[in-house]
Amino acid sequence: MFEVRGLTKQFGESYALRNVDLDVARGEVVVIIGPSGSGKSTLCRCLNRLESPTAGTVLFDGKPLPVEGRELARLRAEVGMVFQSFNLFQHRTVLDNITLAPMKVRKTTRPEAERTARELLDRVGIGAQAGKYPAQLSGGQQQRAAIARALAMRPKALLFDEPTSALDPEMVGEVLDVMTSLAREGMTMVVVTHEMGFARKVADRVVFMADGEIVETGSPEEFFAAPSTDRARDFLAKVLAH
Repeated sequence: MFEVRGLTKQFGESYALRNVDLDVARGEVVVIIGPSGSGKSTLCRCLNRLESPTAGTVLFDGKPLPVEGRELARLRAEVGMVFQSFNLFQHRTVLDNITLAPMKVRKTTRPEAERTARELLDRVGIGAQAGKYPAQLSGGQQQRAAIARALAMRPKALLFDEPTSALDPEMVGEVLDVMTSLAREGMTMVVVTHEMGFARKVADRVVFMADGEIVETGSPEEFFAAPSTDRARDFLAKVLAH
């Protein structure tokens, strides 16, 4: 689904990504972990061109990512993104947040968009909140609304950029449960997260990044039981100690 080759991203003199290669198969759940500042979010944002790489290529479904215009809008419909900070429109109801893009981009009729939105809200467990505004919801409910919004575009793949890091601890589980059910249904997912339990339970593959590079990649069983690099061992020792 994704083929990344030689991906490099510079901000001024500093490198956020250095020569990254990564493949993500259709239906695969790839979880990217690593210390802060390791390039995880930059890599995730390059996969739907929210960040433009300095060098290298990204193919999605066999085609290079478009640079701008209508083609780029179409790509963003196919590759949904769920952000750390929800990014819901505060002046619109939850239902309106979810119907807006399908009507504008996919040209879906309002009745069809609303029917789909209500089904998705039920699916993520907040069907009763459709008429409320984001500020009236908990953080966990807002993030579940954001996932429903991404699903409303019928994407081929979903990107999650630290979707639980802005949430209170008791709300993390409800969002991870929704993500786990999507993974079990075969959604192609790339997830940047600090949630090691989720990575261990749900990932098909764990990618460990540090200093803008992929240091190590493997199955959750291999990675958590016996990481092959000192860098990964040090990281896991610190994270699991907490």
